[in-house]
Amino acid sequence: MAAHGRSNLRDLFDESPTPHIAHPPRTHHRDFYVATDGSFRESGGGLGAVIETRDGTRVARVATADAPPDNNVAEYRALHLGLDVLAARAPRDACVGVLVDHDSLASNVNSTILATNHPDGKPPRPVSIPPASRHHWRGIEARLTGFGEVRAARIDSGQNPAHPLANAPDRYRHVNQESERCVLPETPEPAAAEFPPPSRADRNGGSGRASD
Repeated sequence: MAAHGRSNLRDLFDESPTPHIAHPPRTHHRDFYVATDGSFRESGGGLGAVIETRDGTRVARVATADAPPDNNVAEYRALHLGLDVLAARAPRDACVGVLVDHDSLASNVNSTILATNHPDGKPPRPVSIPPASRHHWRGIEARLTGFGEVRAARIDSGQNPAHPLANAPDRYRHVNQESERCVLPETPEPAAAEFPPPSRADRNGGSGRASD
């Protein structure tokens, strides 16, 4: 259960690994969190997204049927959709926490972010995109560079609030009728001291390229 005045997504983000990026305390103050998931079935799949501010205010939920050719494409389409929805509701300088249950997608997001901040433009690890997902990856890249700061966390599928939306889009189609909201999170009160939880401690001397 989330702490009072805090987002459920923020709690998940704080407690989950962010591949290739150390998780210092300041990264716990994302302005927005977006969780996405994509499902693939021969009978038809779906895409789901949930967006919250850091203080727990729900910004949007999306559940839509889709027919991806495979699971990888479903996951990339879902993140592309979630970032598009967030971009329409958030300021350009927003700090964003992304939550996905797909290992390579989380890795690719963080590697791309690190590459944009590195003098030679090289990611810490190669970014390998499934061929059928390349068009959606270009859209994801454009969205990533359109925010002030982005970090991706890898969460378990069973914890992903977008999972049921993606796996049963017809059952959850009512979430698409929720009123559109453009909200900003409350300004956090300054803390006297902040320390990362043990799993987030930078064990490699603060290089900024450590892997959790």
